[in-house]
Amino acid sequence: MTETHDHTDHDPDAPDYFEEPGWDARYSGSDKIWSGRPNPQLVAEVSALTPGTAMDLGCGEGGDVIWLAQQGWTVTGADFSAAGLARAAEHAEEAGVADRTDWWRVDARTFEAAGRQFDLVTTHFLHPGSPMVDVVRRLTEAVAPGGHLLVVGHAPSEVFAQLSADQHRAMWHAEDLLPALPDGFEPLVVEERPRVVERDGKTVEIGDATLLVRRVGTGG
Repeated sequence: MTETHDHTDHDPDAPDYFEEPGWDARYSGSDKIWSGRPNPQLVAEVSALTPGTAMDLGCGEGGDVIWLAQQGWTVTGADFSAAGLARAAEHAEEAGVADRTDWWRVDARTFEAAGRQFDLVTTHFLHPGSPMVDVVRRLTEAVAPGGHLLVVGHAPSEVFAQLSADQHRAMWHAEDLLPALPDGFEPLVVEERPRVVERDGKTVEIGDATLLVRRVGTGG
């Protein structure tokens, strides 16, 4: 449920990365899946915020969680993969931020805040297999008054022409998510930001669909 721009596998027997067992299988190997570096739009938008409480949905191996904790945030890493959460907890321990992190096993498609609210809610390259606008609507309930919601994903592009139909449906433009925002949420960033990546030995430009909103009110 995290960044998947390198997924080009059309093997019908390959794990289903829209479902929990596929990610558990992927995280059960010995190799790290992701770089461990924080996502660039997270760094760009959050560096200027005052640290408080945060939740990262689709946290995978915990790279963003660890970076946030290192900046002074108290962070909940949320994912539907038990294997991913276990690996993320190990990485947080290794990074010396275990005391600033906790973990929540939850499926984005059925996410309920259940009264929990955070100063920052963030999700990057989440591919839930259901409309992203519905996920964002659920996430707004977890944003504390005065807090921020940052959602970043892959904007549709011909660069991804080789991917499956399901993967294409997981892409979106930032403005597509605006209908998910209830009253009291102020859009701050609604744009697609170019980013250069290496794919199949070539340098290509992709777009990070970036939505940053603030819940109007007084934060804690």
